[in-house]
Amino acid sequence: MDTVQRGERVGLGHAPGLRKLTPKMLETIEVAETHRFTSEMLPGQVLAAFKAAAPHLGLRPSVVHAIDWLFRFTNAVDWQPSSRPIVWPSAIMQQQELGLGPSQVKNLNRHLVELGLVVMKDSPNGKRYGRRDSKGRIIEAYGFDLSPLASRFTEFRAVAEEGREERARLQALKRRATIARNGIRQLLDTAVEQGISGEEWETHRVASAVASRGIAGRNRSIEMEMAVAGLEQALSDMRRYLEFVLDARRTKEAQESTELVNLGPKGLENCPHITTTNHLQNLKDTVFASKKSSHSPVLPGKDRPSKGLGNHLNSSKTAHEQQRPGKVRMDTGSLLKITPMELIKLAPRLKTYLNNQTPTWPEIVDAADWLRDEMGISKFIWGDACLVMGREQAAIAVAVVSAKPLDHFRSTPGGYFHGLISKAKIGELHLARTIWGMRGAGERHPKCDRDHLPPSPDPRSYV
Repeated sequence: MDTVQRGERVGLGHAPGLRKLTPKMLETIEVAETHRFTSEMLPGQVLAAFKAAAPHLGLRPSVVHAIDWLFRFTNAVDWQPSSRPIVWPSAIMQQQELGLGPSQVKNLNRHLVELGLVVMKDSPNGKRYGRRDSKGRIIEAYGFDLSPLASRFTEFRAVAEEGREERARLQALKRRATIARNGIRQLLDTAVEQGISGEEWETHRVASAVASRGIAGRNRSIEMEMAVAGLEQALSDMRRYLEFVLDARRTKEAQESTELVNLGPKGLENCPHITTTNHLQNLKDTVFASKKSSHSPVLPGKDRPSKGLGNHLNSSKTAHEQQRPGKVRMDTGSLLKITPMELIKLAPRLKTYLNNQTPTWPEIVDAADWLRDEMGISKFIWGDACLVMGREQAAIAVAVVSAKPLDHFRSTPGGYFHGLISKAKIGELHLARTIWGMRGAGERHPKCDRDHLPPSPDPRSYV
């Protein structure tokens, strides 16, 4: 790079030591020779404009570092209209301070010229040197001419401003993409909670996933705008379809309720007739339960009332007493023939939410309410399960779901639990079989019994 023309061999071809000039280098030389400083320009302004525009011009960090290093040797007086910004650090200094070898430095300097950033001004002996007067002005200098950077000052500022605007557009588009993604996740969770599925919904789900993947790797606002528009369109389509399905479901439920109300406008045939009267009732003609029987324990299998009027009054009184505070069920079993202690052993995750080592069924129900929130089962689905199955069996169902591994579910534990409710509504849910299966799995894996699934308890402990 820093070579000297030795001997006059013009017309005899390329002489040894002469620098090869490429078309791009010739363009840079022409720009430097024609540039004239029309006003004072500070080197710090030029360098700042160049460094701000460099990332948007695709310049490597090594190029930016090399230009930044060259600006260490220039003064503000060199950028006045009557002067020229030339610096002359030696090749040895450049190699040492940039950490490059001789060939790497030559290639770097050639690259700077081809990029239109500097021009090499060679001395007759091929060395870089310069002299200044008493006021610091350059009298004679050979080395790197920084005039091309000064001529591109306006260009650098425009590129940097455009880069800032592009970055702002990309940030705004990324925020829109995040909002759209969050909206899609909410719709997917709602679909799981409401049990919405089918081919058409799956088409919308796949389309939203494809649109979301199209966001990654977009570095230009034009491409990003198209990708975000597709994602927002997928969100809009999913929302419209979900609203359509839910509206249709509500309309159907309203129609069914209207049909039930209008089932017997004149009164049902088998309903008892109620006659309003002002006469006092004869106590001898009215059947009441005795005080003794009201405090007697209810035997298993004999608490179902008969069709008599007296039993009807007794059952009404019992229901009224059950609504009083303090009347909490304290038994140790359920219709599924499982005790709270065995349920905890089959589903250990329940134990986290229990404060009592020997819990009752009401405490198991409360713990299941906490556990279902941990598994992502919504409050709405939990309430629906309590209405369909009863609170105890709903708690057992939550415990059964918690004992299954994550790879058992096709979607989420909430979706799986919603499927159990759907089976219970049509009478196809058999939790007893599932519990016996869990017991059998514990017997086949004795090592697991010691930690999680102990042997089935004594049948005499069932209610």
